[in-house]
Amino acid sequence: MKAIGVRKGEEGAKLLDISRPEPSAGEALVRTLRVGVDGTDHEVIAGGHGGFPEDEEYLVLGHEAVGVVEEPNGTAFDAGDVVVPTVRRPPGGVDNEYFERGEADMAPPEATLERGIDGAHGFLCEYFTSPAEYLIEVPDRLAEYGFLVEPISISEKALELARDSRQSFSWEPQAGLVLGNGSLGLLTVAMLTEEMEMYCLGRRSRPDPTIDILDSLGATYIDSRETPVPEIPDAYEAPDLVYEATGYAEHALTGVQALAPNGVAALLGIPGPTEQSVDLGTYHKDLVMHNKAVVGSVNSGPRHFRAAVETLDSLDAEFLDDLITTVAAVEEFETAFEADTETIKTAVQFHSR
Repeated sequence: MKAIGVRKGEEGAKLLDISRPEPSAGEALVRTLRVGVDGTDHEVIAGGHGGFPEDEEYLVLGHEAVGVVEEPNGTAFDAGDVVVPTVRRPPGGVDNEYFERGEADMAPPEATLERGIDGAHGFLCEYFTSPAEYLIEVPDRLAEYGFLVEPISISEKALELARDSRQSFSWEPQAGLVLGNGSLGLLTVAMLTEEMEMYCLGRRSRPDPTIDILDSLGATYIDSRETPVPEIPDAYEAPDLVYEATGYAEHALTGVQALAPNGVAALLGIPGPTEQSVDLGTYHKDLVMHNKAVVGSVNSGPRHFRAAVETLDSLDAEFLDDLITTVAAVEEFETAFEADTETIKTAVQFHSR
């Protein structure tokens, strides 16, 4: 079957010809519909993140997938059910304490594998298998957009952690700031616009499709070249929530400093090593005296996927269509990995519903 992946010692993503998988007991065979492409895929391709499965010379990419159950194989699913797979799996196929508790998203890197990213083949292929407990059912009407469930689930978890950190008092956020106007940032803005006034920071100039989407959502775009993060509280308003989705290390400092009293910053980006002189005393004092909080969040659990299905169902189809700028056939998969000023969210299509 056709698959898209990377080979050891070779550069770039390749179209692979691999065997169709056979489901083991408790696993369903899934026919892949669409798989999204994101920044993590590019990091894996570049060799800056993730790793190959043990004793394998290649890694099938892709972790944002939606498919249709082809063979239920004794699971509770029916043939034709639309499903989205979660990403993490236990090393060696043996559950550890995190998987036993259903909290794989809280496992440290050494206690988990991530399909399509680190140590396990992903979903950029015509068919994949998965244990039933790692498949989340999606309504048929969402099959076209189902690959967005995984990125939305990432925000569901991060926002849950942020809100939970404020449970000791009455927290009513008035303003939110998303750092990054990529697809994840735009999805997060869309999730929060009815809850608070939303701002989104980027480095693009008008005319630009991401800014057009922010305008349509009623959010305010901030060009970081004109108004850097430290100046936002004076130029606009101090945010009660900062959602960092850029991987720019300095935002872990300036994003927290920009918070209003009692605010919370959720950090999701994964930066490289960065050296900078910081007044830790002032930073520490600000956190304490203004009751600020910082949470880090990676991956997501089954309940976040289920919440993401509901969120996806609530989002406007026009917004989703504007967000998804490229759906490439597998034979032309390279176009889904290309980036230009018109590109926002891309995906590869293997089969139709």
